[in-house]
Amino acid sequence: MLEAIKHECGIAMIRLRKPYQYYIDKYGTPMYALNRMYLLMEKQHNRGQDGAGLATIKLKVPEGTRYISRYRSIDKQPIAEIFRKVNVKFKKGLKGNRKKISNAKWLQENLAFTGEVLLGHLRYGTHGQNSVENCHPFLRQNNWRSKSLVVAGNFNMTNVDELFARLVELGQHPKEKVDTVTVLEKIGHFLDEESQRLFARFKKEGNLSNREISELIENNIDLQTVLRRSCKDFDGGYAMCGMTGYGATFVARDPAGIRPAYYYADDEVVVVASEKPAIKTAFNIDFDKIKEVTPGHALIIEKNGAFAEKPFIDQLPKKSCSFERIYFSRSSDPGIYRERKDLGRLLAPKVLEAVDHDLENTVFSYIPNSAEVSFMGLMEGVEEYLSKHRKEKIKEGKMSDQELDKLLSISPRVEKLVIKDAKLRTFITEDKGRDDLVSNVYDTTYEVVKKEVDTLVVIDDSIVRGTTLEKSVIRMLDRLKPKKIIIVSSAPQIRYPDCYGIDMSKMKEFVAFRALLDLLRDTDQEGKLEEVYQMAKKATDNSPNYVQSLYDLFTEEQITEQIARIVDPGDVDAGIKVIYQTVDNLHEACPDHLGDWYFTGNYPTKGGNRVVNKAFVNFMEGVEGRAY
Repeated sequence: MLEAIKHECGIAMIRLRKPYQYYIDKYGTPMYALNRMYLLMEKQHNRGQDGAGLATIKLKVPEGTRYISRYRSIDKQPIAEIFRKVNVKFKKGLKGNRKKISNAKWLQENLAFTGEVLLGHLRYGTHGQNSVENCHPFLRQNNWRSKSLVVAGNFNMTNVDELFARLVELGQHPKEKVDTVTVLEKIGHFLDEESQRLFARFKKEGNLSNREISELIENNIDLQTVLRRSCKDFDGGYAMCGMTGYGATFVARDPAGIRPAYYYADDEVVVVASEKPAIKTAFNIDFDKIKEVTPGHALIIEKNGAFAEKPFIDQLPKKSCSFERIYFSRSSDPGIYRERKDLGRLLAPKVLEAVDHDLENTVFSYIPNSAEVSFMGLMEGVEEYLSKHRKEKIKEGKMSDQELDKLLSISPRVEKLVIKDAKLRTFITEDKGRDDLVSNVYDTTYEVVKKEVDTLVVIDDSIVRGTTLEKSVIRMLDRLKPKKIIIVSSAPQIRYPDCYGIDMSKMKEFVAFRALLDLLRDTDQEGKLEEVYQMAKKATDNSPNYVQSLYDLFTEEQITEQIARIVDPGDVDAGIKVIYQTVDNLHEACPDHLGDWYFTGNYPTKGGNRVVNKAFVNFMEGVEGRAY
C-alpha cells in the first residue's frame, strides 16, 4: 500500500490459570508472563506504531497492596520503552533482595507488574492527537475490586453521539465524547450495577460482614449479563478486552466479526491476540490449536480461571474485514499467505491480456514490500499460463528445433524496480509537505529495462489516494524509458469510507471517488450530486447508502480508466494503465472474510450507511473531519 493508512489496533491478553509461584518454579523466572506478553505485542507491532500500553492485575494480594499496574507510551519504540520501564522496576525492587526472586508472595506484594492477568495494546490512532492519554488500556478504578475495570480494544463505534447520550441518561457526566471513554464508562456503569445488586442480595440473605460480601460478589458477578446490558446499543466493529479488579476478564467481539480476535487455552494460560502468528510464536503451539472468538460472543474467564465463550449480542451475518487479509495482518499466518497469493494469481488473466501475452517484452515487479506475496501469486498465474501455452504449441507440432528452443526458454522477467530507500512513513506528514516527501521515499533500479520496448507491470496491494503514484512512482518508473506502465492493485477499487477502525473517512481522498466526480462532469451529470446530497441530508438510521447510486451510473472499467488518467502525471512518455482486482475474485480468494464495504458500499451494520451518507454530506458542504 503506497499510501499507507492508519488502521486497526492490536490487542494482547494473558490470563495465568495457576498460582504465580507455579511459573517461577517451572520456568525459573518471575517474568514468564511478561516475557510472553512482550512477544505477543512485538509480533503485532505492525498493528500500532503510534503508542502502546500494558496493564496487569494481581490476584489474592493483601489489602493495602497495589494490585493494578499500568504503563503507556508514545515513544518512537513504545513497546520497547514500556518493557524497559518494567525491567527497571524489577531491578530497583530486587536490589539487595535477590534471594526474593523466587518468592512469589514477596514479589507480588513488593513489585509492580507481577500480576496473573496482563493486557497489552498497540495503537494506530485513526483520529485525534497522539498523546499518552489516548493510549489504551483505559482504567476505571474503585476501592471495590469488583468495580475496578481496565479496558483496551481494537474498535470504532459509528454511534458515539448516541452512546454518549445514553451515558448522560444514566446520570453520568462523561469527560469526553469519544468511543473509548463511552465504552469504558458504559461497561463500568453496568459492572457497578451488578456489584450493587449482588451486595443488596447478600446483605439481605444473612449476617455477613462487608468483607465476606465483597468476596461473594467477586465469585458471583455475571459478566455475560454485564456485557449484554452494556453492548446492546453498540454499532461498530470491535474486539474489546476487559480486566476486572478481582481478576475476571473478557474479550467481546462484534456481532458481524468485523474486527479479529483469536485465543488459545491450556491448563496454564488463556491467551488472546488480534493475530494468530503472535500466539503461535509466543507460546510455540500449532496453528490448529488457536481458535477464533465467535462473533457476537465474549470469551469470559472467571476469577477461578474457568473460561467459556458466551453470547452477549445477537449475531449478524459474518463480515470479517477483508483488508486484514489483503494488507493489515502479517502474512506469516498460513491462511493469509495463501489468500494473498490467490489474489495475485487471479489477476494473471487480466494482466496477460493487457500485455498481449508478450512476456518477452514485459518486466514484472511489485511495490511496496507488503505486496510481495500477491506478486508471487501473480507470477504463479503467469507460469500456469506459460505451461498451458507450451503444451498447446507442442501438441500442434510443426515446430523447428529453433522454435521449440525459443518456446521452452520463455519465462517471466522479474526485477525489483522500486526500492523504498528512506525510513519514512508517507502518511504521517501534513498534506502540504506530502508531495515533497513522497518524491524522495522511493528509488529505482536502472539498466534492466529495454528502453521504449518493455512494458512494466508493477503490483501494489491496494490503491487508496493515488497521490504517491502520480507524484512519485510513475515519474520514477518513467525514467527507465518503458513503452508502457501498468499498475496492478490486488484489492478492488476503494470507493467508500470505513467506519470500523481504518482511517479512510474522507471521500474526496479516494482516487476512485475523484474519478467518479470527473466522469459526472464529463458526461454532464453533475446534477446527480445535488440529488444525492439532498437525500443524504435527510437520511435516517434505516436509510440505504445513497452514494452507491452515483457509482451505478458508470461501469467499473470506466472508473478504472479515469483513475489511470488521474494518476498519469501528464509529463511522462510511457502509456499508463491501471488494473484492479474484482470483488468476485476477492471473495474467491478470501471466502471467510467477506467484509467488503469499502469496495461495494454494503455495510454490515446500519451505522455504516449513516456514516457514508454523512461523509458525502460533509464532502458537499466542504466540511473536514470524519463522519462518525
